[in-house]
Amino acid sequence: MRLYRLESKIVALFIILIVVVQLAGFVAIRTAIDRNARSAISEELVLGQRVFVRLLEQNAQKLTQGARLLASDFGFRQAIGTDDRETIASVLANHGARIGASKAMLIGIDGRIRASTVEYPDTDLQRSSLELVRKAGDSNGASENVVIGDSLYQIVAVPIKAPVTIAWVVMGFPVDRQLVSDMRELSSLQVSILVSQRGARGWTADVSTLAPPEASMLVHEVANPAVRAAALADLQIDGNQYRARLLPLARASNGQEAVAVLQRSVSEAVAPYQRLQVILLSITVLGVLGGAGASAVMARRITSPLRELASVAKRLGTGDYSEGLFIRRHDEIGRLGNAFETMRGEIAQREIKITRLAYQDQLTGLPNRVQFADLLREAIAQAAARSGGSCHILMMDLDRFQQVNDVLGHSFGDDLLCQVAARLADQLLYPGAKVARLGGDEFAILLPDVDLDGALNQAMQILRALEQPLSLQEQTVDLGAGIGISGYPAHGNNSDTLLSRAEVAMYIAKRKGSGVLVYDPAIDQSSQESLSLLSELRRALERDEFMLYLQPKLDLGSGDVIGGEALVRWIHPEKGFIGPDNFIPFAETTGFIRMLTTWMMEKVARLSAELQAQGTALKFSVNLSTRDLLDQELPMTFEAILQRHRLKPSALCLEITESAIMDDPARAQHTLERLSAMGFALSIDDFGTGYSSLAYLKRLPVDELKIDKSFVMKMAQDQDDAKIVRSTIDLGHNLGLRVVAEGVESEAVWFLLRQMGCDQGQGYFMGKPMPVDRFLEWLHQWRAPATLDQSENVAV
Repeated sequence: MRLYRLESKIVALFIILIVVVQLAGFVAIRTAIDRNARSAISEELVLGQRVFVRLLEQNAQKLTQGARLLASDFGFRQAIGTDDRETIASVLANHGARIGASKAMLIGIDGRIRASTVEYPDTDLQRSSLELVRKAGDSNGASENVVIGDSLYQIVAVPIKAPVTIAWVVMGFPVDRQLVSDMRELSSLQVSILVSQRGARGWTADVSTLAPPEASMLVHEVANPAVRAAALADLQIDGNQYRARLLPLARASNGQEAVAVLQRSVSEAVAPYQRLQVILLSITVLGVLGGAGASAVMARRITSPLRELASVAKRLGTGDYSEGLFIRRHDEIGRLGNAFETMRGEIAQREIKITRLAYQDQLTGLPNRVQFADLLREAIAQAAARSGGSCHILMMDLDRFQQVNDVLGHSFGDDLLCQVAARLADQLLYPGAKVARLGGDEFAILLPDVDLDGALNQAMQILRALEQPLSLQEQTVDLGAGIGISGYPAHGNNSDTLLSRAEVAMYIAKRKGSGVLVYDPAIDQSSQESLSLLSELRRALERDEFMLYLQPKLDLGSGDVIGGEALVRWIHPEKGFIGPDNFIPFAETTGFIRMLTTWMMEKVARLSAELQAQGTALKFSVNLSTRDLLDQELPMTFEAILQRHRLKPSALCLEITESAIMDDPARAQHTLERLSAMGFALSIDDFGTGYSSLAYLKRLPVDELKIDKSFVMKMAQDQDDAKIVRSTIDLGHNLGLRVVAEGVESEAVWFLLRQMGCDQGQGYFMGKPMPVDRFLEWLHQWRAPATLDQSENVAV
């Protein structure tokens, strides 16, 4: 079983969970058993202490009773009265032997030992006996535990009365093994009597229920002061753990001590539970084995359908949707299988739909660009397989289709495209020819195994067919087209090249209005030059090769400078100065003019802000192109520039040509209205050169008209030009507009315009376009011409 498989992980998880749970239970039970055992042992030791103390007291009472029998013996008292020492000693020995006393003495009331069974009584025995006699006083006797030598004794003192106390009988009874054995039988506790040696040299085991080696270990443990100081102590003896309680029994005047050690083996206490632990361990092992088997079965029931799902998913990945998946279960796996089977069916249907979308135009049902490229590749391969084989393609773009869409709506345009597609399909002249819609209003026709003459014949047939107007939705539409032709092997040996070159030829045909054009390599040379110029323009903007030029604008009445028109010049690092006529038209065609307009706006706004900071307020004009007016984001771009330089829109004027407005009047008017609402002044540049702007002039939010210089330059000599200028000035003023004349190149024109009431002027008479630094120098040097005599009559 491989560990990375899901089945193995499920089994391992089950086993780990079972083991963890069982081990946790085992540890918890074992801990509880040990805790309960220790608690029970502690209670047992407390009870054992009471029993042991009671046992000692009972033993002392029995010994005292025996000593009283001797003290009440008449013969013994008579021997004491006659001071018969031999008889006294004999009676003490005989009676002591009968009751188990190993030491017996007769002490006079003067405290002197008159007789003893020990030839030389121990000093400790004498001292302890005398202390006990004094302690007893007039009572009927007393008992005490004492240390004699290295052993523990129980001594009793009983008075001999006749009828008054005439002497004391003192008897000593060793605490022997019999006593601790009795205690062991009564309480199941291990009992040891330990006596400290003289001179603090250690401890000895007087008597103990332990084996001698274990008793020696106990002596070593008790030698630890911390053990003796504790009420309950844990001892380690011969690998077994004991819980012990120390009971002080006696303390001699020389410092010797005697203690009783009551102890209970923890191992013995938990021994009855070990069987339970073994059972639990066995249950754990059986549980692990059973859990492993059950989890293996369950894991297999889970993973087997998943393996089937993975197999089906792999087939789906290769595009095989034929074989289904059937899992007859009602749980989550069954629902997953059903969902997967539903997904397989839907993916199969979607794949068919996607294929159709990928290779077929949805509007006309014709092959799309992708399918047409595949068909072209096949045609090229077939032509290459034949000696002298060829094939050609026609690419066609409709004329005026965008105007039809804008005027009549997109729905009408879609229907029109469908009719064009049907008409093209009806005009095919060769077997195997295919029509495709490449996008928008572009169509292509594949002509396999057809030469160039055949392709030209097919193109002319299509153009003649399109000359017939199309009737649709009660509208009659005239359409034309531009057709480009390329073929294999003359123009390329792959589909991408042929499509690209047919498209180039088509655009040139539309631009020239020639209808049909066969691709020529010279066309690409022109395209390459255009691409090169566009690339150089982009680099020029990045490298700051453009320069801002300004041509002054003046108030014709006062002669004051009121601003200037912003112009751009290109200083090429290799070609030198490049005039605007050499790159502005191309920039407008390619759309680069938008970037150039943004650059000019940035430069003019910075200059205007700097001059305002110096106290010079001038209004600069910036020209907008057709592409600029079609850019719906232009107002936002200008607003960002103004905010960056903290400049008001009223500081600038935007100039628009008539032709720029007429290319798309609706969009141009929308853009101009947004710019006017922002506060920009708007000016119509080159006014009078257009042919239809008067219809829109009253609707446009403009502030200024600029009369084209072609009317102004010769107005002093040409009466017709002068009349046009005068009527234009009157028209502008009647519409409430400011009028500016371009092309003021003489003092006579200056005064003539002033007499006509023209507001402002610009031209070479005042100043040519110049760089910013020269413009600022000119600004300080400018002097207006002297005013003509009031009586002078300038006839128009």
